[in-house]
Amino acid sequence: MTKNHNYYLDLAYQLAEKNLGKTGLNPSVGAIVVKDDSVISSGVTSHKGRPHAEFNALSKIKNCPGARLYTSLEPCVHRGKTPPCTEIISKKKIKKVYFGSYDPDIRSYKKAKSTLNKKAIYVKRIKSKKYKNFYKSYFINKKLNIPFVSAKIALSNDFLSINYKKKWITNENSRKIVHLIRSKHDCILSTSKTINLDNSLLNCRIDGLDKFKPDLFIIDLNLRIKKNLLLDKIIDKRKTYIVTNKSNLKRASIYKKKGYKFVFINALKDKKDFILLYRKIYKLGYSRIILETGLIFLHALIKNKLINNLYLFKSNKNLREIGKNNISPNFLKKIKFKQISINLNGDKLFIKEF
Repeated sequence: MTKNHNYYLDLAYQLAEKNLGKTGLNPSVGAIVVKDDSVISSGVTSHKGRPHAEFNALSKIKNCPGARLYTSLEPCVHRGKTPPCTEIISKKKIKKVYFGSYDPDIRSYKKAKSTLNKKAIYVKRIKSKKYKNFYKSYFINKKLNIPFVSAKIALSNDFLSINYKKKWITNENSRKIVHLIRSKHDCILSTSKTINLDNSLLNCRIDGLDKFKPDLFIIDLNLRIKKNLLLDKIIDKRKTYIVTNKSNLKRASIYKKKGYKFVFINALKDKKDFILLYRKIYKLGYSRIILETGLIFLHALIKNKLINNLYLFKSNKNLREIGKNNISPNFLKKIKFKQISINLNGDKLFIKEF
């Protein structure tokens, strides 16, 4: 094995990526235990956020004096529902700790080093160029108390978003990547207009992730969502919320009987209204949203700077007369996207980080 610290730290980040979007309001962290330059244990933050990665990695082994621990995020020092990770690090006689990012949680920020130094444990942060933005969503969570918001849109080569003859704009390869992106978010935000039009399950239909269904929030201020949708058939398998006006309280009872939950708001007219909605969603325990709507709603959120990542899937085919847009896509043409290097059998994938 190698003595290169970045090698082991990259392994920790790769583990953390595995549960990204599945750990609630806690960050997904990866931990690697190394002794005599060999990996002897590893762990990742559990689903829903507990136990933490360090506990999962260290609880598998006996005391390991002289071992090194690599974690993608600074180990926590505070006692909450579980003991601090620094406690088990000391108990297992770890000699050195290397981590990638500071924890923005004020209870732990830059405190692991002093805490562990008192136990004669060496601690050092190692920056990673490759994963420097890995915890961008977690930093936003802690700073603003709102979820990190991604969005995706599919367009034809001639920038049309609606296909009259087929349900899909892009090919099967692109759709698999969409499912993968969904799996890295704990909820989906859509609109009744999109849901009624597509009648989609909005789940993750790829091997290994087919049982993972991000919870769903449907913006429907006037309660126009159709009856007998495909979503109704899986209402008992995930939480589905309807975001609607408080004036619809009585009418909501019909949907409640079917299993829908509700988030009541006054309006969605400006940025303040959307921030309030984001905070309501965050308060319910969701840290990463994937937005799946049409161009009109997407444009409104981009205009109000309410999106953090935008994925653009572009087909290599023109739709011409069999396609259309509800609004001009010129706002997308003005965005400087970065192409992601991936083989989509003719399609292309771009990303813009705001």
